[in-house]
Amino acid sequence: MSNVNHSDASDPTEAEIAEYIVNTFPNVETTTNLGYIFFFYGNERMLSFVTIALSGNEYEQISSLDRPGVFRLNIGVSKQTFQSLFGTTLVKRDDYDYTALDTIMPHPDYAAQSFICVLNPSAATFERVKTFLAEAYELARARDARRAKKS
Repeated sequence: MSNVNHSDASDPTEAEIAEYIVNTFPNVETTTNLGYIFFFYGNERMLSFVTIALSGNEYEQISSLDRPGVFRLNIGVSKQTFQSLFGTTLVKRDDYDYTALDTIMPHPDYAAQSFICVLNPSAATFERVKTFLAEAYELARARDARRAKKS
């Protein structure tokens, strides 16, 4: 298991990341359930574009989120971005240490849907992740626009 003591005062907390998302991207709504904060574009609650897992539960044990201060940021990116990070072959869950902090990895359960994750990103990693957050937001916004057009 990874050591939680890597962080320093400049590393963002889960609350600071949540605040960044809500304050940076217009029309974002949140809900909290089962130890997760879900971020949605608008009032459509079908598919979150980002989640922050705050604790382990019966569905979440692989990342050992029961460690003090550990959280996992999950982000839905495009297939192209996902493949640029992890290649085009099928992601093998056993190839990753999902307890590792500050490492961008395919999501342990939703890699097939092009979700990536990082536990406790450092300030430097969070700067990189901001690009992925913007992409996830734009994908959610476009999905909402397509849905509205069909209505």
